[in-house]
Amino acid sequence: MDLTQLKIFQTVVREGGITKAANRLHRVQSNVTTRIRQFEDELGVALFERDGKRLHLTAAGQTMLDYAERLLALADEAREAVRDPQPRGIFLLGSMESTAAVRLPEPLTEYHRRHPGVDLQLRTGNPLQLARAVLNGDIEAALVAEPVADEPFDKLKVFEEELVLVAANDHPPIDREHPPATMIAFENGCPHRRRLEQWYVDGGQMPAHTIELSSYHAMLGCVIVGMGVALLPRSVLTTFPEHHRLRTERLPAGLDVADTVLIWRRGACSPNVSALVDILAPGGTDRRAN
Repeated sequence: MDLTQLKIFQTVVREGGITKAANRLHRVQSNVTTRIRQFEDELGVALFERDGKRLHLTAAGQTMLDYAERLLALADEAREAVRDPQPRGIFLLGSMESTAAVRLPEPLTEYHRRHPGVDLQLRTGNPLQLARAVLNGDIEAALVAEPVADEPFDKLKVFEEELVLVAANDHPPIDREHPPATMIAFENGCPHRRRLEQWYVDGGQMPAHTIELSSYHAMLGCVIVGMGVALLPRSVLTTFPEHHRLRTERLPAGLDVADTVLIWRRGACSPNVSALVDILAPGGTDRRAN
C-alpha cells in the first residue's frame, strides 16, 4: 500500500468512476483500472461492486476510504510541517546535569515563551551518551562540554564554565603531587573527570579510590563530610545550600575553563533547534559564568 494507490482509489470514489478519475489524474483509463485491481489483490478484498461501467463501494471499500482520507490528509500535513520554518511538535533536547540545573532555566523559559506550541523534553547524560544519542537520532540536539568531535556535528559555543577543585573546609591543600585518597566524580564519559584524572597522571600520582555518583549535589554532600575531592563547575556551588562548608581551589591556567557547546547533526538544523540557537547565540541571554 502506498500513497499513490490511496490517491487513485480516493479519486475513483470522488469522481464516481474510472473514466472521470483518469481524466482528473491525467492517466489512461487502463492504468487506473489496473492500479485498482492491484490494490484489491493486495488487500485480498473487493473495494467496489461493478454494475456495468458503474462502481459502488463495498463495505470494505467504505472502510478503506475512511483510512485513505485520513492517511492522505496526514501526508499533506507532514509535507506542510517539513516546509514550515516555525518550531513545532516534540523537541528532544539533551544536557549535562550541571548545565540543566544551573544554566538552562532562563533560556528554556524564554523558549517556552516564544514557542508555546513546542513540547520541549529534556534528557540528561554525560557528553559521550548525549553525542551518541544525537547521532542515533534519539535527540535533536544536546548541550555538552568540550572536547567534542567536529566532523559529525555543527556546534555553537554557549557557556564558559570555571572549573574548581572542591574540598571540605578542613581538608589539606590540594596538589597533584599529593593527591587525596579518594576522588569523587561522575561515571566514565564525564569530561571533567577525564580532566582531573589527567591532571593527577601528569603529576605522577592518582587517588587510590574513586567514588562514582550521578548527581552533583550528592557529590558535594560526600565532599562536605570529608570523603574526597571533586572537580566541578563553580556555578554548581550557587545552587548548593551548604556551599559555605566547602572551599575551592582552581586548576592551573588552561585547565580551569571548560566550554559548553550546543551540538546537532551536521547539516540537520531543524526549526526547533534553530529557535534554540537564536536564544543561546551571543546576545540571546546573559550566559557568562559568574
